[in-house]
Amino acid sequence: MAPRDRVGMQLRDRPEFKSKPKPVTYRAETLVSDAVAEMARRNIGAVIVTDEKGHVAGVVTERDIMVRIVNAGRDAKATKLDDIMTREVRVARETDDVLDWMRTMSNERFRRLPVVDEQGQVVAVFTQGDFVSYTWPDLWHQAKQLATATVARSYGIWLVLGGVFLYTLLMVLVLRFL
Repeated sequence: MAPRDRVGMQLRDRPEFKSKPKPVTYRAETLVSDAVAEMARRNIGAVIVTDEKGHVAGVVTERDIMVRIVNAGRDAKATKLDDIMTREVRVARETDDVLDWMRTMSNERFRRLPVVDEQGQVVAVFTQGDFVSYTWPDLWHQAKQLATATVARSYGIWLVLGGVFLYTLLMVLVLRFL
């Protein structure tokens, strides 16, 4: 679990949490070809592998398929998910803090985060893209503050340039009418 250094917005409070489709889960003995067919049908980039209790056992991503099946020359119709899945999967609880997981995903360089309920059942899969909408208002605010600070910081330069421009304009007008 990600450390909780303060209380903030929980994963289940994000609009994406309720609107996401049910995660696609398979057991480890499922053939890669079956999972790939469903990934293609649903246009998704990963499936969650669960154990007999429905708890997360692993994840299989498009990258896993490219590296461990296509590039390795293996047959997807003869290979089980268990043979190619990523086993050390970080799993979040739906009550975990959004910012904690944003930081963790960024620092540890993974893109998919299975979210489980109190019973350990997968209820959603968050991606880094889901967190982007969370950061946009903050980024926009920071950009406006930076622009304001930059203009304010160079106020003296703008004042001098404006004075020079105004003086030049006045001199042109005075000389024209003399």
